[in-house]
Amino acid sequence: MKLGIVGLPNVGKSTLFNSLTKAGAESANYPFCTIDPNIGIVPVPDERLKLLGDMYQSKKVTHAVIEFVDIAGLVKGASKGEGLGNQFLSNIREVDAIVHVVRCFEDANVIHVDGSVDPIRDIETINLELIFSDIEILERRMAKVVRGARNDKTLAKEEDLLKRLKAHLEDGKMAKTFDTEDEDEIGFIGTYNLLTNKPVIFAANVAEDELADDAASNPHVAKVREFAKEDNDGVFVICAQIEQEMAELDDDEKAMFLEELGIAESGLDKLIKASYTLLGLHSFLTAGEDETRAWTIKIGTKAPQAAGKIHTDFERGFIKAEVVNYKDLLEQGSLAAAREKGLVGMEGKEYVVKDGDVILFRFNV
Repeated sequence: MKLGIVGLPNVGKSTLFNSLTKAGAESANYPFCTIDPNIGIVPVPDERLKLLGDMYQSKKVTHAVIEFVDIAGLVKGASKGEGLGNQFLSNIREVDAIVHVVRCFEDANVIHVDGSVDPIRDIETINLELIFSDIEILERRMAKVVRGARNDKTLAKEEDLLKRLKAHLEDGKMAKTFDTEDEDEIGFIGTYNLLTNKPVIFAANVAEDELADDAASNPHVAKVREFAKEDNDGVFVICAQIEQEMAELDDDEKAMFLEELGIAESGLDKLIKASYTLLGLHSFLTAGEDETRAWTIKIGTKAPQAAGKIHTDFERGFIKAEVVNYKDLLEQGSLAAAREKGLVGMEGKEYVVKDGDVILFRFNV
């Protein structure tokens, strides 16, 4: 999974990126200190892996990973060359979802690029820049399509779509709210890789003392939650400063620190949960002496396609999947014991893989 982090300067975007990835992106109290996109790879925390790895005495335990891309601070007018311009937006065209960091804390010592804290204005500023960037993509595609549309029905259909979609964006609306007429149009839009067609998770950055109750009384966060409902976007509350402090701690210290703050989970945990929910993902597991590993798949994936995540040969030569729930496996202490209790199923091509399934694939190529 690949997530792009966007936000106006000084909203806590690079601080959040640093804490999530420990990659040390430069962070300072002035605009444009992030000039190049920073990339960090983060393992997805999953306690099931440690338990299974210990049981099998695995030589290696491999977590699923998320790649974060931190984009330079956008400002109003970036599409017209203000600030650093929007040349860095190309770096997030390939991401699965956008994490949009919005400032929901008041602090006179941290300047706001627009002079006051207003998360909805900030969201709309960024959205407008994403829209402008997408219109540019559509115009470039239109220039190619128009030439052949007279003699090609498919191109003529695409030209009509491009015109309607461009008008939709010019109204200040996101591509994901555009009503498509058929599967062809959905297919066309998928190839454009539009930023405004991507799922969004808003990271509401709050003060430390508002974390414990999930910023229940913060009016800025309430507005962000209301705004997100319209497009079915995700929202999670975070304190980027706290996350940065936690990034320096080991797991035991982190657990104690969270307990002292009265918080159940870290911002990274919240973000990963929100990402998986928004994108409809979950993980199945493979376990053995050599390696215990998590594999991220779409909810609803069938056994052969899940096997293909490991290796294309597994999908091509799929015969059966030997499946046991990780809890049952841990309780029984071995696959053989779970088999004896009738807890292991031999599943075929139509089996839909569930979260926490431990699978041994049988294949022949």
